[in-house]
Amino acid sequence: MRTINLGLIALFTAAAWTIAAAQQPAILQPLTTTLGRAPATLHTGAAYYLPATLDTIRWGYLPNAESAPILTVPSGSVLTFDTLSHEGLLEDQGRDPLRFFGGFGVPADQVLADGIAITGSTLAHDFVNDGPHIIIGPVAVDGAQPGDLLRIDFLSFTPRVPYGVISNRHGKGALPGEFPETPAPAADASAAHPERFHNNSQFVRLRTVDGRLICSLPAGDGRTVDFPAAPFLGTVGLAPASSARTSSIPPADYGGNLDIRYLTAGSTLYLPVQTPGAKLFVSDPHFAQGNGEVALTAVEGSLRATLRVTVLKFGRPGYPSAGRITTPFAETPDYWIPIGLDPDLNEAMKKAVRNAVDYLSLNHHLTRAEALAYLSAATDFEVSQAVDRTKGIHALIRKRDFPPSGKPGR
Repeated sequence: MRTINLGLIALFTAAAWTIAAAQQPAILQPLTTTLGRAPATLHTGAAYYLPATLDTIRWGYLPNAESAPILTVPSGSVLTFDTLSHEGLLEDQGRDPLRFFGGFGVPADQVLADGIAITGSTLAHDFVNDGPHIIIGPVAVDGAQPGDLLRIDFLSFTPRVPYGVISNRHGKGALPGEFPETPAPAADASAAHPERFHNNSQFVRLRTVDGRLICSLPAGDGRTVDFPAAPFLGTVGLAPASSARTSSIPPADYGGNLDIRYLTAGSTLYLPVQTPGAKLFVSDPHFAQGNGEVALTAVEGSLRATLRVTVLKFGRPGYPSAGRITTPFAETPDYWIPIGLDPDLNEAMKKAVRNAVDYLSLNHHLTRAEALAYLSAATDFEVSQAVDRTKGIHALIRKRDFPPSGKPGR
């Protein structure tokens, strides 16, 4: 059996980190712990800055109809959130980001101070029963009422750190009971003994190559698998019309943990308002994700996220459909994206198809039969994620096939 010198591994890892530092994105520590008007040093164009602090977050569950807003803003406001990834902070990773990331050679000054403050606090988090996500919000938007839509324009996503984590946990992911290929968690597994969970976390470096962000996954013998980064927020939602404690894991008609990888900068998400003020929340920042998210997580990494929020009234200019939208709907410069959600993947598919037929027949002069035929011939229906209890399917309807002039697309 080989003997592994952990000291040498740590030394080589730290050396590699130093060499890579010249290529990596900057560390974006919190600018302030004060919520409100954006500080002059923010430089995102936002009017408001929302850091992750004990006063602005909840860990593992969503705001609800009774939750007091942390901030109220006018419709049309631009907000910047310093979102915080849960990976490296959770109990099965020791609830100690300095120790966890330090084990991969990350210097202490490159570990985010807000993560250290939250994990070092007495804030309760139920690793077994709650979700993993660190939720910022809710933010109320003036004039939003049930029946309205909140339009969320994603303006920019900037990595706060040059590293992320992909995790696979027992009983979760697309192959529960098969992966991770390790013993089941011990009965006494805890943050004090995270190794006893026997879960699997892969460390990923983020670097810049020819002006492009690249994720590098170690593949043994000094090799890496490199793939493009495409940052987005996995979780964006509005408080449900309920007083119940709702897990942050499953998405629903109010949005939440949708995990749709096309919602990068330049895209738009429309969410039906459930409660007065809309009560927006965000979380689950990703550097990259494949459709399905089969291990359980994407490349989870903290982002500085800037977005614009606008209240839309049905029948008024700007509303994206001739019919009321009652489920999440998205668009990019290239696609309209109807969405279907259900615990049963087959039912999620049916809902996505129905929503796509409705959208085309109401807005693009197709009969329902023609809409279904077009979707069958020209539209991809993809699995957004299959690991969050409620499954997601999204359709990618090409905008170029429906030019405003009415002439055929090319």
